[in-house]
Amino acid sequence: MFGKIQGFISGTKMAEVVSLQGRHFIVTGCAEGSLGFATALQLLGQGALVSVTVRSNSGLIAEALRRQLDRRYHQNIHAFDLDLARYDSVEAFVKAYKETGLALDVLINNAGIHLDLMSRWTSPQLSADGYEIQWRVNYLGTAHLTLCLLPLLQDSAAVSGDSRVVNVVSQLHSKGLNSEFFHPQRPYNSWNAYGQSKLALVHLTRSIDVHFSEHGITSYCLHPGAVYTNVAGKGLANTGMIEKVRNAFAPLEKFLMKIPAQGAQTQIHCATAAKDVLSSGKCYRNTQVAAASSEADDSDVAEKLWLDLKSWLAASQE
Repeated sequence: MFGKIQGFISGTKMAEVVSLQGRHFIVTGCAEGSLGFATALQLLGQGALVSVTVRSNSGLIAEALRRQLDRRYHQNIHAFDLDLARYDSVEAFVKAYKETGLALDVLINNAGIHLDLMSRWTSPQLSADGYEIQWRVNYLGTAHLTLCLLPLLQDSAAVSGDSRVVNVVSQLHSKGLNSEFFHPQRPYNSWNAYGQSKLALVHLTRSIDVHFSEHGITSYCLHPGAVYTNVAGKGLANTGMIEKVRNAFAPLEKFLMKIPAQGAQTQIHCATAAKDVLSSGKCYRNTQVAAASSEADDSDVAEKLWLDLKSWLAASQE
């Protein structure tokens, strides 16, 4: 009853439940309580083979999934450590995944971070290799992973005609500006930096459609809506009284927002709905095509980001 009331309040539309027998998925960012965990759990329950990733201790996530699933699905779970902030971690994951011999039909790029929700940072917090941390994880690490896995997706598409990349973005991509990709001028703001990383993912979605749809690979991005997950908790960590107030009101917040299983429905829809009812290269919200910001319509910027990404990857592999 609680779930039905909450679903009515949030206006959640549920993805159609279809058999996923024999379909191989990767879902990144699958910590317990996350959208990724909820996504993996539902896909597994529909018969899919699912590889889940977290930054460390991935075996614990596999066990958590098994505790919530019928035993007949346990063998369909594969778990890997993957830290999108580190080049070597992405490379190690791709190598390990390929060594399993698993195919890949759908890549769901769910992992992401939104830090400093109180805008306390006055300058970028950098990754070990010198990139603004949200850009490094949300875009650069995700794009690196995607490019490395495109050959596997293409192999599957040659057989089934239906491989997909699904990118979880945010309506906050509207805070990103195309001009900031190449000649940044705005004073640093962590919310703008987050939006910039998500706008880049919207462009990546369009670029995959442009370059690979003829090979059977379609791409989609989506805003999951307001979901109660551990993302806000991390973003408000060490904020003192604000963190305490947020924790005190957590039951009300949970009631008013989507739970992860509801928030996961749009990415599940993009990953599993019949191909002919979807529009490749588009943004989705609440399982429907939704308008992206006007910045996302610039095909020249998308292509420049695509070429820059390929150049960066080639240079990194030398």
